[in-house]
Amino acid sequence: MIQCLILGSGPAGYTAAIYAGRAGLSPVVYEGLQPGGQLTITTEVENFPGYPDGVDANEMMDDMRRQAERFGAEIRTATAVKVDLSQRPYTVWFDDDTTEQCQALIIATGASARFLGLADEEKYRGQGVSACATCDGFFYRKKTVAVVGGGDTACEEATYLAGLAQKVYLIVRKPFLRASQAMQDRVMQNEKIEVLFETNTLGLYGENGVEGAHLVHRKGEADERRYDLPIDGFFLAIGHKPNSELFTEWLKTDETGYIITEPDTPRTALPGVFAAGDVADPRYRQAITAAASGCKAAIEADHYLKTL
Repeated sequence: MIQCLILGSGPAGYTAAIYAGRAGLSPVVYEGLQPGGQLTITTEVENFPGYPDGVDANEMMDDMRRQAERFGAEIRTATAVKVDLSQRPYTVWFDDDTTEQCQALIIATGASARFLGLADEEKYRGQGVSACATCDGFFYRKKTVAVVGGGDTACEEATYLAGLAQKVYLIVRKPFLRASQAMQDRVMQNEKIEVLFETNTLGLYGENGVEGAHLVHRKGEADERRYDLPIDGFFLAIGHKPNSELFTEWLKTDETGYIITEPDTPRTALPGVFAAGDVADPRYRQAITAAASGCKAAIEADHYLKTL
């Protein structure tokens, strides 16, 4: 029987493991499909406290992993494929044909950015392709970038990048923006942002990173026009998909799939089950906020286990 089982190994999962380990809970962490979490698909992290000169994202996650192990966390390489949260102890099945039961469960499975599905997105990931302007925008100061999307998130990302880059193109496949009127006004009034309506991205090009995008205006129509747009960075802002599918039978989620927790806590509606990081955060989705929620989840788990 595991006292504290943690699913996910991003900043939330590892931080939960550090705190749970220090509390003597003998936590077991299952790394999941992406050891180190979403952060490992980026390059350098410059906005995490304690690294004044920035740090390689994979190096930072390795540091967190070692710190968790130092305090007794056992880290296993497998992915949860099924759960039963109908009764305690809770049961989790993994893709290595093992099954575990636990008294407390911390869900830190994260959220995956939605991509267009272009092969070039994978080719240039970390070399000009990003799904987080707050994370990577700093690297594009005084450069030219493009943001894909037409909702509030895309408009927010474009506005944020306009404060850093010399030019921002907002690539919108529809002839209108879906964002709130306030966000639309902010975009339209920013002289650095140019909106490309009815435009789709066909691919990216560049020798040592993104140097431009292959675009098509009014795709499939009589006046279709294809052209290349020189850019230095390509940002996706078409939403995130929380990795919560395994838990939706047992836990409440919002319309997008983010796990709903009690206000200002990582507690879910089930006693002893906690959600931390991006799987329960549709708003911030930052490493530092994920780490903070992992800390909260471990503290709550400790309090819960002491009541048993």
